[in-house]
Amino acid sequence: MTIAFACVLIAGLLPYVAAGIAKYGFKEFDNSNPRQWLAQQTGFRARANAAQANTFESLPFFFVAVVIAAIAQAPQHRIDALAITYLLARIVFIACYVADWPTARSIVWLIGVASIVAIFFQI
Repeated sequence: MTIAFACVLIAGLLPYVAAGIAKYGFKEFDNSNPRQWLAQQTGFRARANAAQANTFESLPFFFVAVVIAAIAQAPQHRIDALAITYLLARIVFIACYVADWPTARSIVWLIGVASIVAIFFQI
């Protein structure tokens, strides 16, 4: 497994980390109707849920970039470095979202998207 493929696996799990943050330590969590419960949350829980949704939204673009780069036999060391950059940006993005740091969140979001675009330029 390449480093980039490992990053795909880890990135695919990140939304669940954000969901866990939204639900952590809450005794009144309604597992019978979790989406409605999450929609009613405020503060860091609402932001963690939004980070979960945004992270899910970014995954297809990243996954496709890595797979196409692999099929096209792009330089693996570059793809690995860019995949790590994307993954780190998404981790920091979730942290910034939960902490309510909107400017930093936007900057690291842009770094993540730029990493994906850069993967395509390696092809």
